[in-house]
Amino acid sequence: MKSEQITLFYRQEKSDKVYKAALEKIDGLFTVNFAYGRRGATLKTGTKTQAPVDYEKAKKIYDKLVNAKAAKGYVPDEDSSDYVYESNQVKTGIHCQLLNPIEEEALQEFIDNEDWWAQEKMDGKRMLIQKTTELIAINRKGLSVGAPQSILDSAAKSDSTFIIDGEAIGDDLFVFDLLHLNGEDLKSKQYKERFELLNQLGLTDAIKVVPTSTSTSEKEALTNKLKSEGSEGVVFKKHNSHYHAGRPNSGGNQMKFKFYDTASVIVSKVNDKRSVGMSLLENGKEIFVGNVTISVNKEIPKERDIIEVRYLYAYKGGSLYQPTFLGLRTDIDEQECLLTQLKYKKE
Repeated sequence: MKSEQITLFYRQEKSDKVYKAALEKIDGLFTVNFAYGRRGATLKTGTKTQAPVDYEKAKKIYDKLVNAKAAKGYVPDEDSSDYVYESNQVKTGIHCQLLNPIEEEALQEFIDNEDWWAQEKMDGKRMLIQKTTELIAINRKGLSVGAPQSILDSAAKSDSTFIIDGEAIGDDLFVFDLLHLNGEDLKSKQYKERFELLNQLGLTDAIKVVPTSTSTSEKEALTNKLKSEGSEGVVFKKHNSHYHAGRPNSGGNQMKFKFYDTASVIVSKVNDKRSVGMSLLENGKEIFVGNVTISVNKEIPKERDIIEVRYLYAYKGGSLYQPTFLGLRTDIDEQECLLTQLKYKKE
């Protein structure tokens, strides 16, 4: 009776998906965990066993899971990347700082003002890593989550204990802040001090410090480069500011500008012909904001899932024009899917 794991791939037309399953031994009992998603992305994780079970039951669950995927066309293949699963998410009490958006007409002000530094807005999943006597990956909700083994291995190489904040893309973590270092809470220090200490940590391999532009000319060049490359956007951070968890009601000392508009919406219904209905909340009431097509290379989300969509603009009343499905959001709650996210077509 031993642990087992398998990596399965599904490649057909434009689809390129990966599914990892693991039968893992814990204190004499076993759990069956899984991770899935698009190849090259940071995978979503889950479990088929809410509590550890005996080997025979776990093996039956594991085999049924693998066979079900094989029946859908998934095949085993070599894969050098490992994944650490978090089968039972726990509240860590650690929360990240969230950013408010700025409008395009304010963009130049942030570029010209040297109190603000600029970084690329990384298009991944928010992830913090806490390293003490153990390693814990944490999402934007403050819950422990699964993480690529490559990220955890890179964190383990450091001689220091810390909490770092970043964005996970595939098997890499792009970090931009340091909250704790060797038992000291750094959140009251200025950002430029935290960022300097972050660079001094000597993180390597799968953990990379996000490049930062500080002068007006550097910020101008970075913004133009990111826009021309089709990147998601740019983030501005006040270099003398403290770290405050959560999102300010308005403004703040960390701001973001997106080169295209996105929204987190609730799947209100699943339609025929690969599309789903979308809704947003206004004063506790659900407002229908249109339908979005799900491309053949992506799995159709379920009703009440939270998804991220890109759109050209919104009409007054909430209808989205030319929405594009980007993916599931497992780190967002329904109450965050507000109509106030939307940017409307200018008259």
